[in-house]
Amino acid sequence: MQAHDIIIRPIVSEKSYDLMEQNRYTFEVHKTAKKEQIAAAISEIFGVTVTKVNTMNVAGKPRRLRYNKGLSRSWKKAIVTLKEGDTIDMFAGR
Repeated sequence: MQAHDIIIRPIVSEKSYDLMEQNRYTFEVHKTAKKEQIAAAISEIFGVTVTKVNTMNVAGKPRRLRYNKGLSRSWKKAIVTLKEGDTIDMFAGR
C-alpha cells in the first residue's frame, strides 16, 4: 500500500486541536493498516519522526431514512505522537 492510501484524511475537531498542543495529531486511516505502516506513512508524507501510534476502530452509528434503518460507515482512527520539536503544518491558519 502507498503512503497516501494509508492516510485518508486528518480529523478536525475540538478534541484533535487540543491534542495538537501535546504534539499529537489525529488521522483517519485505512481499516487494515498496522501501526508500523501508519508511522512510516506519516514520516514519508510529512517528514517528521513518529514516536507512538494509538489506533482505534470507530463503529458506525445507527441511521434511519424514512422506513429504512442502517448504519453509517465504520472507520479506523489513529492518534500519532511526534518527536519533541517536530510539527505538522497542515493547519497553518488555525
